[in-house]
Amino acid sequence: MTTSRTGTADVVVIDSGGANLASLEYALERLGARAEVTTSIERIRQAPRVLLPGVGAAEDVMDRLRQAQLVSVIPELTQPVLGVCVGMQVLFDASEEARDGGSCACLGVVPGVVRRLPGSPALPVPHMGWNRCRRHGDDPLFDGLDDNAYFYFVHSYAAPVGAHTLASVRYGEEFTAAVRWRNFRGVQFHPERSAQAGARLLANFIRSDVT
Repeated sequence: MTTSRTGTADVVVIDSGGANLASLEYALERLGARAEVTTSIERIRQAPRVLLPGVGAAEDVMDRLRQAQLVSVIPELTQPVLGVCVGMQVLFDASEEARDGGSCACLGVVPGVVRRLPGSPALPVPHMGWNRCRRHGDDPLFDGLDDNAYFYFVHSYAAPVGAHTLASVRYGEEFTAAVRWRNFRGVQFHPERSAQAGARLLANFIRSDVT
């Protein structure tokens, strides 16, 4: 499916399925960006910037990417790429979120395995709500944002904190809220639902040099 736009898109949004595609597209357009939702390999390769969203289960998103023949295409992209929520999780080597209770192979862009949040009676899973991110270093993606800015999360799985973590959140245990690997960025939260902080992060992605 391709959402047509006049002229060249500023951001190509990979159609990975899920209900947040429209909200991400609208969030980008509110910032003045021309967005195109597509699974076209040619359009994705030619895009100045690529956004990989995802909701639901990692295995379902990977199935969708396989059907579109994008599993080998995405890791080879050289322009700025931003994964959102499950779109960030599938950038890792693997996820424990498989239908058979095991793990599923992901895109293998970022080293590491995404694991289920442990949860507790006081900290239910899925983790839903506003949390403050702790920055682990500077990055153009977070320009103009407070070190402890709040973002909105909805998820049951998360990547552990590692060498490539840009920001983290504590929900019982600390996990990666944002990651960087070469030209790839990923955020576990939903910037399109994170008010001014989320809008600023998306603006940084579409207007700044985040390579």
